Amino acid sequence: MVIAESVLASAPTRGEVTAARILDVAEALFARHGYEGTTLRDVAAGVGLRTPSLYNHFSGKDALYAAVLERGVAPVLSALSEFARDGSGDPEGLVVTVMELLAGRPDLPRLIQHEILSGGECLMPLLGDSIGPVFARAHEVAEASPGAGAWSAEEIPLLVLAMYHVVVGYFTIAPLYAELQGQDLLTQPAIERQTRFLGELVSILFSGTTKE
Repeated sequence: MVIAESVLASAPTRGEVTAARILDVAEALFARHGYEGTTLRDVAAGVGLRTPSLYNHFSGKDALYAAVLERGVAPVLSALSEFARDGSGDPEGLVVTVMELLAGRPDLPRLIQHEILSGGECLMPLLGDSIGPVFARAHEVAEASPGAGAWSAEEIPLLVLAMYHVVVGYFTIAPLYAELQGQDLLTQPAIERQTRFLGELVSILFSGTTKE
């Protein structure tokens, strides 16, 4: 009986399940159409609710959009912050972690791209003071790596930014690549292949090793 009560207590409520479904649908729509191109009516239709029912879970479109961003970005920021605090500064491990997180939410990079292109007003409060130390730590790791001699001081920040675009860009280009090449980059084998490739790339760029 105690076990049954424990399981019951930990099970999500009907409201929590509905809220999570709303976030899932909203994330996909915001990623596809951006904030301005998505309406609450679109979200409600995707969930199978009447539009007024959304207000039982979110106060409006702004609140829903902010919740979608926070749910997706918070785990990535946590991983980046841990990297910034970690004295070992393992860039290969960070790439693997971020790839796993983004693979779980492949719409998130496109949503972030829409947000950045529109000015980033909703994203900046989430980033706050956390992203600065992350980039600073990445610069330190790059500068201290055996391969640093191949890069000038002006190129190190560009190297870090390039790695961001390589990781995130994989997911943003996936829908277009599927249309043009007929290959789904978001299958598990494809993501595992890309993760291995990125590990090798980071090793070459930051550690001064070469691919055998």
